[in-house]
Amino acid sequence: MPKLPVVSGKKLLKLLNKLDYRVVRQKGSHIRLTKKGEAGEHHITIVTHKEIAKGTLNDILTKVAIWNNISKDKLIEMLQ
Repeated sequence: MPKLPVVSGKKLLKLLNKLDYRVVRQKGSHIRLTKKGEAGEHHITIVTHKEIAKGTLNDILTKVAIWNNISKDKLIEMLQ
């Protein structure tokens, strides 16, 4: 598995927008995104910090990979 890159919240938001996630609301630096699919709705919250913590990024990518049936490696590749 490739090493997790250092990414900003804006870069992660762009990736999630490409995967059809839409912004539902924002409060401060936290953005709530939703994606409607065959299995229902997937909600995820991200932060818009200059640098997202590795553990937080890992958790977000894991959940997005499972929901979208994409490998986590492919998501990491898309972020770089």
